[in-house]
Amino acid sequence: MIKTIQKNRIALSVPHMSGNEMKYIQEAFNSNWIAPLGSNVDAFEKEMAGFVGANGAVAVNSGTAAIHLALILLNVKKGDTVFCSSLTFVASANPILYEGAEPVFIDSEPETWNMSPNALERAFQEACENNQLPKAVIIVNLFGQSAKMDELALICKRYGVPIIEDSAESLGSAYKGKASGTFGEFGIFSFNGNKIITTSGGGMLVSDNVEALEKARFLITQAKDKAPYYQHSEKGYNYRLSNISAGIGRAQLEVLNSRIAARRNVYQLYEQELGNVPGITFMPELENTFSNRWLTALMIDERVRGVTVRELITALEEENIEARHVWKPMHMQPLFDGCKYYKHNENDNISEQLFRSGLCLPSSSSLTVEEQMRVIVSIWNNSKILLR
Repeated sequence: MIKTIQKNRIALSVPHMSGNEMKYIQEAFNSNWIAPLGSNVDAFEKEMAGFVGANGAVAVNSGTAAIHLALILLNVKKGDTVFCSSLTFVASANPILYEGAEPVFIDSEPETWNMSPNALERAFQEACENNQLPKAVIIVNLFGQSAKMDELALICKRYGVPIIEDSAESLGSAYKGKASGTFGEFGIFSFNGNKIITTSGGGMLVSDNVEALEKARFLITQAKDKAPYYQHSEKGYNYRLSNISAGIGRAQLEVLNSRIAARRNVYQLYEQELGNVPGITFMPELENTFSNRWLTALMIDERVRGVTVRELITALEEENIEARHVWKPMHMQPLFDGCKYYKHNENDNISEQLFRSGLCLPSSSSLTVEEQMRVIVSIWNNSKILLR
């Protein structure tokens, strides 16, 4: 009998431990501060704020919680509208619903795959005509690439509407030398297990508005009033990050720059081996920006390549390789049926084009060259006309 050898799984993006995590975890155990308070939480907040150059930071249990807090701090309420990038994960938009507000989705543009200034301007013009300006604009930095922040921030400033910068995927990225997450009133980061660094699950809210961050700390610990007993005058949340998770984050933050370098090397090898193939186009890196290349993403023109993204994902899965579609835009999701959506321009619906032809490849910082070449060879072998 011939035995089939099962190839090792190559996942899309996996945690990559530094080896120093147990030091901080042990400190939490030694001090018995294993609850959502303690020295690791305090230090992690300071270290994150220092890394990105913000005045302060608040550690929370998810990036979603950080977005929700930002909306609360901006007084978003039922009946309000919030503009949001359409090409993103649902966590960017769900918190809008938490507060009973209505999302309005903005298309991408081709140079960054992020929010289109053209579409945002049209959305603002119409909102102004209807006397219903949004309470906030959530700008997402997709797969590590910063959006066109100069243009977007100028539009928002003109209309007097604050920005929430969703940098869940772009920790360590920069736009014209300024750190991702520091362009708006609030920036948010995620430390989910698939992110460039992880706390297992967790997030961070950053801002130069220290007073607002203190309000956030109050809200995330069930909004307990200063009283000699449990008294609550406002609605609160259980959003605090644990001291143990924060310890993991501190060790991860120490190696962030090396993780970014590794992910960029992964991208460079993919681009080297596949970048000159007709019908394959990689996600751009805008001039004067620096992407952490959290995920390597590309577009496949099925008319040229003779294979659809879905077919290629299936073929890779048969080789025990995980690849995924680019995010399905929010305006196409059943959850947001009926919400307004503004295209890049009359003839170009960029986010839908990216969804149809976009592919995310395995991009872990621990990915070996041998594993990556296995992915590349599988793409070559399963693209129907690549070898002709």
